[in-house]
Amino acid sequence: MNILVTGGLGYIGSHTCVALLEAGYNVIAADNLSNSKVENINKIKQITGQEILFYQIDVVNEDSVNRIFNNHKIDGIIHFAGLKAVGESVDIPLDYYYNNIVSTMVLARACKRYGVKRFVFSSSATVYGDNRVPFIENMELLPTTNPYGETKAMCERILSDIAKVPSDFSIALLRYFNPVGAHESGLIGEAPKGIPNNLMPYVTQVAKGKLEKLRIFGNDYPTIDGTGVRDYIHVLDLAEGHVAALENLKEGAHVYNLGTGQGTSVLEIVKAFEEANSIKIPYQIVERRHGDIAECYADVSKAERELGWKAKRDLVEMCRDAWKFEKNYKELVES
Repeated sequence: MNILVTGGLGYIGSHTCVALLEAGYNVIAADNLSNSKVENINKIKQITGQEILFYQIDVVNEDSVNRIFNNHKIDGIIHFAGLKAVGESVDIPLDYYYNNIVSTMVLARACKRYGVKRFVFSSSATVYGDNRVPFIENMELLPTTNPYGETKAMCERILSDIAKVPSDFSIALLRYFNPVGAHESGLIGEAPKGIPNNLMPYVTQVAKGKLEKLRIFGNDYPTIDGTGVRDYIHVLDLAEGHVAALENLKEGAHVYNLGTGQGTSVLEIVKAFEEANSIKIPYQIVERRHGDIAECYADVSKAERELGWKAKRDLVEMCRDAWKFEKNYKELVES
């Protein structure tokens, strides 16, 4: 089977390409390289011994997407491509609405045009808004606190409406939480361009001396230590969750949380990283970041029950693998 992975050279996309290849699929990756690197093609080959096909395109461009479908028989899509920084989405909302929503509609139209029946969508726990925890799939969604979350909720609604039209179109809407870590080889991992928006690459860059100290956005939340609580999941577990969703698709649209089911605070992450890697992480408490909520963690029982999937890697592995990648990263870029 040929699986098209949009955003396939990005952080989660590249790990999912590895998981797909190891599961026996052929992979076609599409990426505009706005927040990823073409070197990941070779890194994926080093890890798996297999090659992926690559198209450098922006999936908001319908002609470019149609070219892929004309050149290859596509059996399924995993759609990652899009803008993903909560804080940035508040500053440039129009870019987020255009990129994230138009790309999803372009791919859905291509599925209809070319008879592709399998679609796995990269959604986010952000769609729950400031709901009660743990988040469960059948909750009524509250308004989100940022445009990024709104784009994910809108895309979910679009795909759910498409799935209601009589057909055998099968869609998995994967609401995942906070991916961290890297492939155990140290070859691929999270390498954002510019100042990181996510916690773990910020921590690893402080550990490496690239950044002076970690900024923690707020310590007055109603949580265990006042810092934000999130459900951190190893990126390899998340990648394997996408393969499980692809292999267990059912007609219609179905929502699954992909997380560990446990909340961890920012300060607990810092402590775990320090203990796992014997490195001190200096930090500074700063004002809350607009759009953030206090707690976010999953009820993951549905994914385990229906997909046969469960996160299996712990916080120590997440911290060790993330640091291994960061230590290797400059060398990999230059190689």
